[in-house]
Amino acid sequence: MPLRSVCVFCGSRSGIRPSYIEAAQATGHMLAEEGWRLVYGAGDIGLMGETARACLAAGGLAMGVIPGHLLSREVGKRDLTQFVATETMHERKKVMFTNSDAIVVLPGGAGSLDEFFEVLTWAQIGLHRKPIFLLSTEGYWQPLTGLVDHVIAEGFAEPALQGHFAVVADVPDLRAALRAALA
Repeated sequence: MPLRSVCVFCGSRSGIRPSYIEAAQATGHMLAEEGWRLVYGAGDIGLMGETARACLAAGGLAMGVIPGHLLSREVGKRDLTQFVATETMHERKKVMFTNSDAIVVLPGGAGSLDEFFEVLTWAQIGLHRKPIFLLSTEGYWQPLTGLVDHVIAEGFAEPALQGHFAVVADVPDLRAALRAALA
């Protein structure tokens, strides 16, 4: 069976709730347990760093992709299985996306929202069929899903937009969803 890779978009900050850190660590550990390679933004800070350290500590593989201008700001993690430096943020997202079979979005800020909406838009216009999952730790993504509902209700998207991603409440649910999607 070919190596499966899961792209994880998440915050370069840890957020205010310990549960966000716990979910990031559990995600990294789960990916390693399942034999799936982590593909992420190569940072060693925030939820990015927590996810990668947990994955590597559990014996997993991790590919990090970071634009040169963020190497110092996001503390580029060099002890990864594979480390890729890109010129631009757009190139970073493209490399992460093309090297993954599924996308998971953990809590995060504007960058995570940008990454989510880009892959969601690509799915909406038929550029890919990769599964997209929002890990909604403590309901973190409820306002986002409410916004998507609002966009649909106001006539700016078809109801089919909701079918391009799924919301999972915790890492066990994420594991089950990924297993089904990557089978």
